[in-house]
Amino acid sequence: MSGIDTDCITLTRYVLAEQKKHPQATGDLTQLLTALLTAVKAVSSAVRKAGIASLYGISGTANTSGDEQKKLDVIANDLFINMLKSSFSTCLLVSEENDNVIQVETEKQSDGLTFVSDKGKYIVCFDPLDGSSNIDCLVSIGSIFGIYRKTTEGPPTVKDALQPGRNTVAAGYALYGSATMVVLSVGNGVQGFMLDPAIGEFILTEKNIKIKPRGKIYSLNEGYEQYWDEATKEYVKSKKFPESGKPYGGRYIGSMVADVHRTLMYGGIFMYPATTQSPKGKLRLLYECNPMAYVMEQAGGKASTGTSPILDLQPTEIHQRSPIFLGSKEDVEDVEAVYKKHAK
Repeated sequence: MSGIDTDCITLTRYVLAEQKKHPQATGDLTQLLTALLTAVKAVSSAVRKAGIASLYGISGTANTSGDEQKKLDVIANDLFINMLKSSFSTCLLVSEENDNVIQVETEKQSDGLTFVSDKGKYIVCFDPLDGSSNIDCLVSIGSIFGIYRKTTEGPPTVKDALQPGRNTVAAGYALYGSATMVVLSVGNGVQGFMLDPAIGEFILTEKNIKIKPRGKIYSLNEGYEQYWDEATKEYVKSKKFPESGKPYGGRYIGSMVADVHRTLMYGGIFMYPATTQSPKGKLRLLYECNPMAYVMEQAGGKASTGTSPILDLQPTEIHQRSPIFLGSKEDVEDVEAVYKKHAK
């Protein structure tokens, strides 16, 4: 059979190769990422057949952030929780859809079988289906995740999840668009893997992704301009009405994974600033801002609140929000310069 790459690098093969670089590695992270990928494949399948299976529509509940949950949200959340628990490598889970942290039990019954395992050493913070307001109109949506190592002794508590983004062990996102793609960093750059549905594997298609130092696109919801602070207004105006050269193009999908992925691939800046309506910002730190900031920095970009690096923030609650500006290094530095000027 011609046209088939018999030496392609799958995501599992890539992670195993990375594991070999660390002789002290136990394989637990590889095990965890494998379980995570299974959840992504299952969510991708559900997204693809949502209309046929009548998975669209509101489920009749709201999540912890007050957003109405779609049926797909609920399914995606259950898939992630079940797969992460059964990896036996996690001790604590934080999901956008759950009010409290999820403690992983040492015993689990499934189909009459009892699985017993020591508690894992990893904490996973995730948004199982980001951009769910776009589900019904077939706009690209995604999943976001960040993985941390438990650093304390004793039973896991909420405090174990409240780690700054600098402590991230691995982070990434899955994009369910014209194809399904996983963008992952395990602390050694950023790689992109496309799901080949014919073999059910993620194949390395984007090696060592690097974002441009400066882009030509800005991305934010301009409908909220009346609620912006003066620094944000000045920065956006400078991109639309530059003193010299062409203005930046405006691109905004309203699905964070899709907007950030485009920013990563083409360069530019994605923004969700604080507003008078949401003075602490809207996007959540643990499972939206931190994983995306980690990926962006690993790709040579930058992520900031406007005044300080996102990854340096010390979380105080699991659903904490933060303003965010992330993308090309020089573009984010431009924002910080405007904020610094207004702080004087």
